[in-house]
Amino acid sequence: QVQLVEAGGGLVQAGGSLRLSCAASGRTFSGMGWFRQAPGKEREFVTAMGWSGGSTLYADSVKGRFTISRDNAKNTVYLQMNSLKPEDTAVYYCAASSRGVFRHLGVWDYWGQGTQVTVSS
Repeated sequence: QVQLVEAGGGLVQAGGSLRLSCAASGRTFSGMGWFRQAPGKEREFVTAMGWSGGSTLYADSVKGRFTISRDNAKNTVYLQMNSLKPEDTAVYYCAASSRGVFRHLGVWDYWGQGTQVTVSS
């Protein structure tokens, strides 16, 4: 049974940092990534990384501030978020794909339960 378990969300002031983690169990995946959903908005792509780390994508809104990494031995993906802004406030979801790395939600096979990130101004 596949499970994605996220951790690391919380409340932080603007300009601060948070690190999210997502541990996958049950199997390995060719792509792992992060999406987010703010209140009243659709879920949107944040970043994703391939198994070897060679394929990495970022949304323009987080480029230069967020960094994705993965520890294949632990089957875990991380999201380091720096210079956080109030508009980064959302529930962040980990996702896993057996088909690679994509920005589109529809190709991701498994989802975590989500972790709240709140950035105060």
